[in-house]
Amino acid sequence: MRDRRPILVTGSHRSGTSWVGRMIAATPSPQIAYLQEPFNLLHRPGICDATFPYWFPYVCEENASLYRTSIADTLAFRYKTGAELRTIRTPKDAARLVRDRARFRRYRRKRAAPLVKDPIAVFSAEWLSDTFDMDVVVLIRHPCGFANSLERLGWTHPFDHFLAQPLLMRDLLHPFEGEIRAFAARERPPLEQGILLWKLIHHAILRYRKDRPDWMFLRLEDIARDPTAAFRDIYAQLGLAFTDEVAATIAAHTDASNPATSTRPNDVRRNSRASAVAWRTSLTDEEIGRIRVGVEQVSKEFYSDVDW
Repeated sequence: MRDRRPILVTGSHRSGTSWVGRMIAATPSPQIAYLQEPFNLLHRPGICDATFPYWFPYVCEENASLYRTSIADTLAFRYKTGAELRTIRTPKDAARLVRDRARFRRYRRKRAAPLVKDPIAVFSAEWLSDTFDMDVVVLIRHPCGFANSLERLGWTHPFDHFLAQPLLMRDLLHPFEGEIRAFAARERPPLEQGILLWKLIHHAILRYRKDRPDWMFLRLEDIARDPTAAFRDIYAQLGLAFTDEVAATIAAHTDASNPATSTRPNDVRRNSRASAVAWRTSLTDEEIGRIRVGVEQVSKEFYSDVDW
């Protein structure tokens, strides 16, 4: 039996979920088991043997029977050796199996609390919270920072994956069906995709903020401005031990000597202050204006004039 509830860290991708998740997992008490993106289409089947057919899958009570057991097994650290064995092609694959299976055994032995870091699960956050009694931390990032990050990395999204999920369209995304269909019919540049993706994801987050007052909703920029104070508060709300070692870990990952940006998406060492506003020098005034016009109906609920 675990000593505390599981934790879900979600929000849009490129919103600092990896950084925040890793820093929360740095607590010495209780033991936290960091689980990375079980809802990702590319997740390892040994970690989670659920098969998600789409990016940003929507799980609710109407389709939960397809996923409940697999997610429960992941949260209980039941490693699926057979599922992983079927994917092994190289010695590196075999070594990963041995490593991950041993890690799950260690988590069980230490009665660790699972921390699921997964922006791809953002539309399934309510089901996860209700089904597994999770504490939920939702990250919000400035739309210019989000769109600029997608453009810099060249990341695009298959918008037909939203249309292929009628429950998702019905419950969360129906106000934007026309825009989604247009983007599914013709691929747009990453910056334009970022505008629509930000709006879709944060439209859902806005509803969560209204309906789920017990969740934590945090702007990345606010955390990045004073990481030690921000994480001290996050730890207090989650009931975690904030020690000198934790403070040192946070400082090392946010120090001004770190780069403001990185080409490695999972690299969580940043100059946090500079990283949060790097878009101001990367985007043109025309691009910033285009982003603001595109997201204004939603972004005004999170960011005021001074944030632009």
